[in-house]
Amino acid sequence: MNNRTIKQTLYAQQFDMGGFPVRQPFPSGKTEQLDPFLLLHHADVKVPQHKPVTQSGVGPHPHRGFSPVTFIFKGGVHHRDSRGNNNTIYAGGTQWMNAGMGIIHSERPPHDIFEIGGRQEIIQLWVNSPANHKMDQPHYYPLTAEETPTILSEDGLIAIHVIAGELDGINGKIPTLTPVNTFTAEFKKGGKYCFTIPANHNAFIYLLDGKVNVNNEHAVDGKYAAVFNNDGAGFEVEAFEDTRFFIGSGEPLNEKVASHGPFVMNNETELLQAFRDYQIGKMGILIED
Repeated sequence: MNNRTIKQTLYAQQFDMGGFPVRQPFPSGKTEQLDPFLLLHHADVKVPQHKPVTQSGVGPHPHRGFSPVTFIFKGGVHHRDSRGNNNTIYAGGTQWMNAGMGIIHSERPPHDIFEIGGRQEIIQLWVNSPANHKMDQPHYYPLTAEETPTILSEDGLIAIHVIAGELDGINGKIPTLTPVNTFTAEFKKGGKYCFTIPANHNAFIYLLDGKVNVNNEHAVDGKYAAVFNNDGAGFEVEAFEDTRFFIGSGEPLNEKVASHGPFVMNNETELLQAFRDYQIGKMGILIED
């Protein structure tokens, strides 16, 4: 197999998002977006014990024009939104929301977070929607760990969870608006796997921890993303240490992006309309119990 070469590695700098520390490999000064992926946040936080869990996490906020997706690695996330969805997903699961024309949601720790370790570790990935789907009705897709198709290696060193898209004949459960692959993986030291990725996809991996060797020539450390050139059929990953990582690939939209805060549209007029629609209540309301 002709392997893709690495275009660049991006360190996930730490930022404070309103008291919530997150790591962000992109966008950064080195790269704006990896079309169709707009942003990646990695958070690993201890849930504060001095206040109710109903006041922790991220309170009600709007989105329009893309899919904010939360992959849960530790703890859980309690999702509520202005369309009446109310669901808790635990470690190994995913919350995928197509915001469409507009939705308000909150992401809190579950009520039993302290009984399951008191930590939340998540990746949130923003997947852009194509212009002709930005004003669709919103949809919310919860996926538990048990429901997620998983590839296990014969040597017991590798587990790859296929959330959306397809890998080696295994199809993810989440429907996407455009061709997108999202996988999470746990490799024990010495685990090795060849990922086949469609030639027209942009692709990257992000390491939550550990260290891997890509294509037998490029070491990538934890808290780094490796972005691939579109010059091959896939890439090979071998774990130098026990490693958890995320794999994303997608067909680029090649459309103009106009974004501000929680809204991602195609031009400034649409952005202004999004803010106006939110202010006059067109995205609904979310009253948490």
